[in-house]
Amino acid sequence: MAQCKFDLEGVLPLLASGKVRELYEVDAKTLLFVASDRISAYDVVMMNGVPSKGILLTLLTAHWFSVLTSAIPNLRTHFLTLDLPPKIPQALHSHLANRSMQVRRLKVFPIEAIVRGYITGSAWAEYQKSGTVNGKKMPTGLRESEAFPEPIYTPSTKAELGQHDENITTERAAEIVGSKYAQRIQDLSLQLYKAARDYALERGIIIADTKFEFGLDEGTDEVVLVDEVLTPDSSRFWPKQRYEVGKSQESFDKQSLRDFLVQTGLKGKEGVTMPESVVELTSQKYREAFAILTGKTLEEELGNRYLR
Repeated sequence: MAQCKFDLEGVLPLLASGKVRELYEVDAKTLLFVASDRISAYDVVMMNGVPSKGILLTLLTAHWFSVLTSAIPNLRTHFLTLDLPPKIPQALHSHLANRSMQVRRLKVFPIEAIVRGYITGSAWAEYQKSGTVNGKKMPTGLRESEAFPEPIYTPSTKAELGQHDENITTERAAEIVGSKYAQRIQDLSLQLYKAARDYALERGIIIADTKFEFGLDEGTDEVVLVDEVLTPDSSRFWPKQRYEVGKSQESFDKQSLRDFLVQTGLKGKEGVTMPESVVELTSQKYREAFAILTGKTLEEELGNRYLR
């Protein structure tokens, strides 16, 4: 069974337990993010997980933070280190190493910043009905999986566990976070997407869409990139070599899980256990994406970290 829960009672205070990770307090300025092997689809967490998923997502996020801060010199992130806090007993290191990262404690904006470079998923469904995406008119004649003339920003609410995210207009996002911060979030999201899109495309992956989250450094009034970034959990990755406009695409993300839930009528249902075939295919796709984007297999990266 994949590692799905972590008990640090008496070691660090648990602040929150989300769909796929736990959040602990290290000190007044620092948090510990621990990524489990849990997996969710359509806002519901599956009963079983995907082995090593939390490690893969954590190390891929750390890789992206390095790529993006190099590409965007003024970018600030919440990331501090992959090292565990000194408070963690040695007996827990094997459970927490490489799936945990220490981050700065910030005020998190209560929206998800979604950027779409290609028309697919819910955007394609809306476009077919009304010619719009997120309520805004799009060019006529777009075909499924086609690239938008320019990436578009489509924010959503950030749902509590057990609730569902809801697409919102940019105007509504401004009402939620304030117009000053809403514009900064939108501009930075598009800048991040374009940098990541270009990096991934050179390596053979199309980032069809992705979501970012941001926090506020109240001391400097800066918008800061937080949470995991550009992983198969938060993005739609397509293999560039097999991309073909006019149909749905093969995917490196959890599409096999989504397909299983839809085909079995279990979409949105609680208490679902994935069959082993879905677990294995999802793991395979996540690992492929990791290797393409980082240039190393997960095992090679873990070996490198062990030698440091």
